[in-house]
Amino acid sequence: MLAVNYSTYRNKLKEYCDRVTDDNETVIVTRKSEKNVVVMSLDEYNNMMESLRILKNPSYFIELFQSLQQLQQGGIVVKTIEELEAAEQ
Repeated sequence: MLAVNYSTYRNKLKEYCDRVTDDNETVIVTRKSEKNVVVMSLDEYNNMMESLRILKNPSYFIELFQSLQQLQQGGIVVKTIEELEAAEQ
């Protein structure tokens, strides 16, 4: 995570945008009166919003947690695409 003042960010906007998207960096742009902003990639934002959506829905969170437990306990079945297609017919 980087912190940079507004003037520096403005003068090097392309450089910081490239760091955000290419290096998965988060940039805090500091401004007067502590009106700071955070700059992050769209992918990172979408991931964060999806995580919030999961956490806000208790039933979905429980189902996800149970699925992870099954995975850790080896309760999974691996099938090829051909096997799945055959099962549909």
